[in-house]
Amino acid sequence: MNPIFVDVLGYLAATLTTVAFVPQAWLTWKTRSAHGVSLGMYSVFVCGIAMWLIYGLLISAWPVVIANIITLLLALFILSMKLRFG
Repeated sequence: MNPIFVDVLGYLAATLTTVAFVPQAWLTWKTRSAHGVSLGMYSVFVCGIAMWLIYGLLISAWPVVIANIITLLLALFILSMKLRFG
């Protein structure tokens, strides 16, 4: 398979799955409410994203690394808003 196609596919998938968190982060910040956010889900999710980030670093998969850095920051933001605003 063409390596450029594989890289483009990886970056596109990483972009879409990362951008998916922006509306939740924005809504949580704007309303100062996280009542609909599951504390358990986001806690487990943050751990999983951290592991994906480590995995991406270990195998030098830059789409995985970049996407998981950004997703981890967004998920940590949402988790912190859940802890702060309930």
